[in-house]
Amino acid sequence: MQVLAFDSATSACSAALWRDGDIMAHRFEPMVRGHGERLMGMISAVLADSGAGFADLDLLAVTCGPGGFTGLRIGLAAARGLALAGGLPCIGVSTMEAIAAGTLKSEREDGCVMAAIDSKRGDIYAQVFSGPDPLGEAEAVPPENLADFLGARKAAKNDPGGRVVVVGDAMDRAIASLCGGGVDAVASTAPPLPDARTVAAMAAARWSHDMPVESLRPLYLRSPDAKAPKDGGRLRP
Repeated sequence: MQVLAFDSATSACSAALWRDGDIMAHRFEPMVRGHGERLMGMISAVLADSGAGFADLDLLAVTCGPGGFTGLRIGLAAARGLALAGGLPCIGVSTMEAIAAGTLKSEREDGCVMAAIDSKRGDIYAQVFSGPDPLGEAEAVPPENLADFLGARKAAKNDPGGRVVVVGDAMDRAIASLCGGGVDAVASTAPPLPDARTVAAMAAARWSHDMPVESLRPLYLRSPDAKAPKDGGRLRP
């Protein structure tokens, strides 16, 4: 089985070709903007490096959010276009799950994991996991409310837990807030941004085991900054 996966949802862009359990080619570039200019080139590069063509692929996978509005639209548009052109199935993978999946098993044994992404608008996109299972949905949370957010998530699932391992590009802010609220929070050694290698492996596992998959719809936790004018954008005389 061959899976082409890519991500452009946060402050990086990546693509990977997964084949029967191994990563055959991979590209990863941190970037604040420019995802649209780089993504298709990275996809072409991993296909060339792996010696695979679109006809050889069995599955596409892409992150579906939360993340930046523009980056999410770029990734999902590319996924839909490639799936349509190649007649390929495509799986959406949660950005938060992709980040949390990078944590070590040893990090998850003594408590839960919080994925924390910088929303770029002051608050933090946060989601809590116990093992592979999410404790509720991802939310946009003001940093000062993270301890309460965590407590509510754990209480709802009757998960007393222990320490909290935090991963993501908002990790430092999240840990400072959690510790200030009396939570035993520590930093994960996992990469702070989603990586197409993890996305590919997760998609392959879900596809092979008929597990529930995310739809190809973007998960937005905040409204966009740009809004249509009240007059519909009509020109004034």
